[in-house]
Amino acid sequence: MTVDPRTELSEFLRSRRARLSPDDVGLPQYGRTRRVPGLRREELAQLAGVSVAYYTRLEQGNGRNVSAEVLDSIARALRLNEAERSHLRNLTSSKPGKKKAVRTQVRPALRHLIDGVGVPAYIGGRRSDIHAWNPMAAALFGDWGELPPKERNWARLVFLRPSYQDLFVNWQSKAEDVVGFLRMDAGCYPDDPELAALIGELSVKSEPFRQLWAKHDVKEKSFGTKVLKHPLVGEMTLSYETLKMPSDPDLFLSTYHAEPGSASAEALQLLANWGSDAARAGSSVRTQA
Repeated sequence: MTVDPRTELSEFLRSRRARLSPDDVGLPQYGRTRRVPGLRREELAQLAGVSVAYYTRLEQGNGRNVSAEVLDSIARALRLNEAERSHLRNLTSSKPGKKKAVRTQVRPALRHLIDGVGVPAYIGGRRSDIHAWNPMAAALFGDWGELPPKERNWARLVFLRPSYQDLFVNWQSKAEDVVGFLRMDAGCYPDDPELAALIGELSVKSEPFRQLWAKHDVKEKSFGTKVLKHPLVGEMTLSYETLKMPSDPDLFLSTYHAEPGSASAEALQLLANWGSDAARAGSSVRTQA
């Protein structure tokens, strides 16, 4: 099982073109009412400065030998953000047999690092897998150690465990993030059978996942704010930061922290004081299928 880069490229370009209107890009509207939303192919080709035939071949999934200059022109015409530009480059550079799945190993030094961090922290990786975490993360999210390794995965937690819908106050935002990250991975690693199997499983088991996956939105892990409702300490507003590991490109470090002196900071401190008791309390709720 693999992800077909040609199909991904075709559907991604169609979805980005469909979200634009002539008014968005300063083109006049004329002729009969449009039967489908978005720009026509010939309009997009005009904006990008390429022939209609050339753009049509690209949108049909033929991304071989496309120059960086042409890709940049098409990206500008489609109003792509930086994550979408990166995804487009990945899709057009994918080749059979490239970037196959590898077994991820977390270096002991990274485990020591997160154990010494005074805030919830975990090491994540490709396919939204969770590889290592500290006691504070267990207190916040539930002890992932009680789950089978296959289930230590944000996509499975968010879409297949209803209790995580209660944990994230804005569950829709978290779900969109997870799907966007998986889309980026699909463009980078089209030959990863575990990723393809995960996408297939979620598509079968979760209607919300199917709907979000069909949008072809992509995201890169960065920073932001999430509101969580913990079963012991209630609602907390936490900021998160994501740091990529230079020597381990498939891994990233995520930390969650609260504004000093805030009620959320006090709640986090309570979780830290309760330690394993808080982790067990969270797990008693969140490990329910």
